[in-house]
Amino acid sequence: MVLLSRDQIARRVARDIPEGAYVNLGIGLPTQVANYLPADREIFLQSENGLLGMGPAPAPGEEDTDLINAGKQPVTLRTGGCYFHHADSFAMMRGGHLDICVLGAFQVSTRGDLANWSTGEAGAIPAVGGAMDLAIGAKQVFVMMDLLTRQGQSKLVQACSYPLTGIGCVSRVYTDHGVFDLGRDGARVLELVQGLGVEDLQRLTGLVFVGSGVAA
Repeated sequence: MVLLSRDQIARRVARDIPEGAYVNLGIGLPTQVANYLPADREIFLQSENGLLGMGPAPAPGEEDTDLINAGKQPVTLRTGGCYFHHADSFAMMRGGHLDICVLGAFQVSTRGDLANWSTGEAGAIPAVGGAMDLAIGAKQVFVMMDLLTRQGQSKLVQACSYPLTGIGCVSRVYTDHGVFDLGRDGARVLELVQGLGVEDLQRLTGLVFVGSGVAA
């Protein structure tokens, strides 16, 4: 069994973003999706610090320190892109004007609950940021994450034990082990990496998955 790299997960997410979509990429791993969006699709990337029409990361040496995303990483701006006030950006997020947002997570429940701002550990700095606005404002929420923690515990869970960012908001999860759809009936397997079966997955996660059309 060969797990997907983070670049491969980002490439897989990019495949599912349709023509004409308005998309926010969360801080961290989701920002890599911008590097793999198909060139033949017009997709509008929004950043919560006030950018629309954001492009991929610049080539080394071509960074503009005044052109950054919400994670303070240098980005590019596509032709026709624009800058606007932070308040206008959040109005866009909260007003239902984003088709998709892509976020990271500490935990996601099989019903689509999202926990991505605090693990509750002593000394941890809570950082909900704009995630709660994105979680309830975007029409679809995709999550990118490793399926297991470093300790081998599943981050896809029956019920989140960490503080929630949003309830029932996540529609799809992309991991190094496979891709899952979430909903009221539970988690459904869409794809698994080669060499991983549903029974293996159930042993890893302790979850029961609803009927699936698995592509191995």
